[in-house]
Amino acid sequence: MASVEATKSYVRYRVIFACMLMAVLLYLDRFCISFAEVFIKDELGLSDKQIAIILGSFFASYALCQVPSGWLSDRFGARTMLTIYILMWSLFTAMTGFVTGFIMLLVLRLGFGVGQAGAYPTSANLVSKWMPLSERGFASSLVAVGGRFGGALAPVLTAFLIILFVPMSVSSDLESGDIMNPHNLAETFLKRVDEKQVFETKIYEKLTPGDREYLKAAASNPEIVPGTAVEGDFVANLNAILKKDVLYDPTDFEGLKLNQQAEQLLNVSPSAMTIDQSARLNRLLFEARYYSDVRKVQGKGWRKMMIFYGVVGIIIAGIFWWLVRDYPRAHASCSEQELELIEHGRLEADKDHSKDIGGIPLKAIMKNKSLWLLSLSQFCTNVGWLFLVTWLPRYLDETYHVPLKERGTMVTIALAVGWFGMLAGGRATDWLMKRISLRWSRVLPIAVSRFTAMAAYLLCMLDISPWMAVVMFSVVAFSTDFGSAPMWAFNQDIAGKHVGSVLGWGNMWGNLGAAVAPSLMIAVIGEVHHWNMAFITCAIAFFIAGVASLGVDPAQTLVVETDEDAKLETA
Repeated sequence: MASVEATKSYVRYRVIFACMLMAVLLYLDRFCISFAEVFIKDELGLSDKQIAIILGSFFASYALCQVPSGWLSDRFGARTMLTIYILMWSLFTAMTGFVTGFIMLLVLRLGFGVGQAGAYPTSANLVSKWMPLSERGFASSLVAVGGRFGGALAPVLTAFLIILFVPMSVSSDLESGDIMNPHNLAETFLKRVDEKQVFETKIYEKLTPGDREYLKAAASNPEIVPGTAVEGDFVANLNAILKKDVLYDPTDFEGLKLNQQAEQLLNVSPSAMTIDQSARLNRLLFEARYYSDVRKVQGKGWRKMMIFYGVVGIIIAGIFWWLVRDYPRAHASCSEQELELIEHGRLEADKDHSKDIGGIPLKAIMKNKSLWLLSLSQFCTNVGWLFLVTWLPRYLDETYHVPLKERGTMVTIALAVGWFGMLAGGRATDWLMKRISLRWSRVLPIAVSRFTAMAAYLLCMLDISPWMAVVMFSVVAFSTDFGSAPMWAFNQDIAGKHVGSVLGWGNMWGNLGAAVAPSLMIAVIGEVHHWNMAFITCAIAFFIAGVASLGVDPAQTLVVETDEDAKLETA
């Protein structure tokens, strides 16, 4: 008995861990730009329209490259290709720290989308080869949860890094050109002085007569150019005031979102503050008062943050290469007992890794009815789900007037519940497979969860409290993620040697749904924001997703015509 125990191994769990680590990085790098875009916009002088193009460009290249990148992993091996993909998107992330303008940033974001497109199709390839048939669902859910965790970690870690890379020792002084809109700033500043608001009044009293004349001139001239010599004198005197004076008054900042570092510095006694701390606090307070008109001092950290994430990606690529092999029999540490467990119940075709993959099996994919139905389900699912990550904060604000801090907590809770749905869905599909049938172990979790999400959206139309609304949105998040693992498992069931291509196909349609959803929501809610119309639209999307998934059948495996088959047909 001891000798048998000694030969057991658990290499498959190391492979899944490597895929989870990759997924955490995937979402960290994907979402970090969303929290740095305000600094990027200010420094590069981009318009809101250009920023929207930059953020949307990722989804375009990401969606369109799903199938080709999945096929490359099927063709040349998941280990090699996913290592290349990690290195590729990490390189584009690091290079973002060196951008000089809109075109360069756009090209890098398109390339970033190409690099990330192969992540999930390739990890699904690995799960299909490394996990027993009865454990595919849960293993898939673990990888997907890694992505959700990375998405939740992104805002916290990105904010921390940006602050970390701009320590107190870095000057908090305003520089030439940091006042991006002198006219708006001067007009608002003088209006607040007239209203005797404390922050502006304290500053105004210490300005020179020349500075006051500059403010009046700037307020009356919408065409004034930033960075003039006269503005330079004003900025120099303003810096002297911001360095040492106590300017904070709670009434002036009521309703304004203060920077995290500003909130921390406000807890320090003014008498205990260093000059650097006082200067930083006042600079951050000034930015909060004139958010759209003043460049952010912590914007100096976004480039280093991007480079840092890029370097971390290179390290994770190395870890992935070290831990993973394309299939179990290629891994020297995988014991015979583990190999038997992994291969139990598989088709012989799945065990044979010698066959050439050939080209992308588009013809076979196009002929597969189940794949089309699941693709429709994925498309509609993302149309319904995207409300949570786009419009939910504004809905809570406009409908319930939830304060900013509590609003953020509510959204975070709703999305975090999805993590448990992801894990539960993986467990459920594996549990059902052992007790009913392969088909219904995939279909039931997908269909039931879509209908549950539909019901939750319809209940949001009732006169309910804000926290009850959060409960409903949490049900949507749980239901959406509950069906993700069965979808992955289904793709692995039918794809044979083409898991990357097949999962990439479904992922492509899902992301196209995500791309369509924002414009669709804007159209249905209108300018006055009829939120019930949004809920009806999302409910219809989930209803279609549920109905479509009922027709899915894992027995409809991918039928790929080989050259030999073609010859037999013509003979």
